[in-house]
Amino acid sequence: QVQLVESGGGLVQPGGSLRLSCTATGIIFSIYVIHWYRQAPGKQRELVATVTSGGSTNYADFAKGRFTISRDNAKNTAYLQMNALKPEDTAVYYCNAVHWDGNDYKYWGQGTQVTVSS
Repeated sequence: QVQLVESGGGLVQPGGSLRLSCTATGIIFSIYVIHWYRQAPGKQRELVATVTSGGSTNYADFAKGRFTISRDNAKNTAYLQMNALKPEDTAVYYCNAVHWDGNDYKYWGQGTQVTVSS
């Protein structure tokens, strides 16, 4: 059974930092591309950052310079380090694992709430 479990969310003041974790079980984690998405109330889910199986990274414009995505394949875990948080970063953050080898494999975590407020 495949599971992605996010953790690390919470309430933080503007300008603060959080590190989200996404731990996977039931998959060969190292071959999956990992995405972090977020969804704010009343808004569509949007892509935040991506790390490929080879370790290449990509970021949404709003995340560049503030967020860092990384992975530790030995721990089957991906991370999203978020610095200089703003109230508009408030959302539920989701981890998504994707792999294609002729078959399409996509898995989602349950999400973790991030609230940025004073």
